[in-house]
Amino acid sequence: MSAAEKEAEVGPLPDIKLDQPYNKVDLATLVGLLSAIGMIALAIAIGQSNANFFNIPSFMIVILGTMAATSVSYTGEELKRAGSIITKSVFRRVQSPSNLAEVLLGLAVIAKKKGILALSNHEAEIKKDEFLFRATQMVVDGYKPEDIERTLSQEMNAIKDRHKRSAGITRRAAEVAPAMGLIGTLVGLVQMLADLENPETIGPAMAVALLTTFYGAILGTVIMAPLAVKLDKNSHDEALLKTLIITTCSSIARQENPRRLEMLLNAELPPAEQIQYFD
Repeated sequence: MSAAEKEAEVGPLPDIKLDQPYNKVDLATLVGLLSAIGMIALAIAIGQSNANFFNIPSFMIVILGTMAATSVSYTGEELKRAGSIITKSVFRRVQSPSNLAEVLLGLAVIAKKKGILALSNHEAEIKKDEFLFRATQMVVDGYKPEDIERTLSQEMNAIKDRHKRSAGITRRAAEVAPAMGLIGTLVGLVQMLADLENPETIGPAMAVALLTTFYGAILGTVIMAPLAVKLDKNSHDEALLKTLIITTCSSIARQENPRRLEMLLNAELPPAEQIQYFD
């Protein structure tokens, strides 16, 4: 194939510009949590009652009990990462799948026109994404396509497993919190029944006993369960980006037509993110 035919097949040499991933406040998570807790607090504030909704023993049973029971299910190393779970739900790393797909197609065009070694000329942009940099280095170093696919897929699966375990800690806490609330309620009921000779204490004692169930329901249903779902979604989004990189690098290593790669990438991308690179 002549140089002119190659030029017509893959188009002009593209300008590689990878958006820098950045940490973004997930407003949906933050606003959702604050709104849910705020509505509960508002309902308490406008209620026609003198009930006290704050009780330290009930709070300790639910919070500390949930932490203790959750820790039984995991190793110490996994629990060391537990402090960053909620942070990763609220502040997440953002990268546009469509921008990444266009950059990947641009790299494929460069490799098709100038040769695989020409990818090294764009190292500054490629280094913005650590996974992409490692993948392209494997291509430039001459790894076989199947070796690239296998190695990168194993690394991606290991990352997904770590994310799954992190989400599992939150999900486990969501399961434990209501149960700890029930345990606290049972403790309060036993203490109340042990003092039945004082009827005037039954009402306040029952209210305190029920507060632990209230705290447990809020912690499990309003906070922990939604955060676990959000962590799963964030993990899925990151896996999509890595899948695009793996697909591209294995395609470049096979020296496939970039137009075929565009079809493969669009098959992975959601409809709103699909691109028309050559049209």
